[in-house]
Amino acid sequence: MRIGVLASGSGTILQALLEAGLPIVVVVADRPCPALERAEAAGVPAELVARTSFGPDFDRTAYTRRVVETLERHGVELVAMAGFGTILAEPIHEAYPGRIVNTHPALLPAFKGWHAVEDALAAGVKITGCTVHLATLAVDEGPILAQEAVPVLPDDTVETLHERIKQVERRLYPRVLAELVAAHEQGAVGAPVPATGSVASGADVEVRR
Repeated sequence: MRIGVLASGSGTILQALLEAGLPIVVVVADRPCPALERAEAAGVPAELVARTSFGPDFDRTAYTRRVVETLERHGVELVAMAGFGTILAEPIHEAYPGRIVNTHPALLPAFKGWHAVEDALAAGVKITGCTVHLATLAVDEGPILAQEAVPVLPDDTVETLHERIKQVERRLYPRVLAELVAAHEQGAVGAPVPATGSVASGADVEVRR
């Protein structure tokens, strides 16, 4: 099962996926970033599908079509989001229904959105964590595949808590993807999960992963 990874940042999640030996055939980024360098160092094709606008004139649908074209050119069958900084529109869900996987730094359905770690700290919870789920048009709403709890310590900052969550993420995410690949090879993958909901409003933000 050929995996395409979408990344925008430092590529630490991508590095974990590469080291897990997953069948990654391309890494796609929306901006120049270290993730592309990590892919090249691992001998994996790296493609920059540059996003030229971050303002109100951004054509999300047209940009999404460019991403899909790139993935399809490499024969991608499963898409893994790894800190991708652009919310994609309906064309990618039409091309890969039920085959887009994402990781989120909270125990969904709690603390959806880009500020999950900050929101967990602000709420004063004692436990947060990491969720691996299928991505749908509605952000952070897809079916949950796996979760793991991370305790919130009394002296935690956003940075320290996020780093401990990422440590779990780098272990849990490759495992889930490996299980999906194995299930596919054994012919045990079920019907695709339909994409529902609507694209989240608001501007995309800078990726920190």
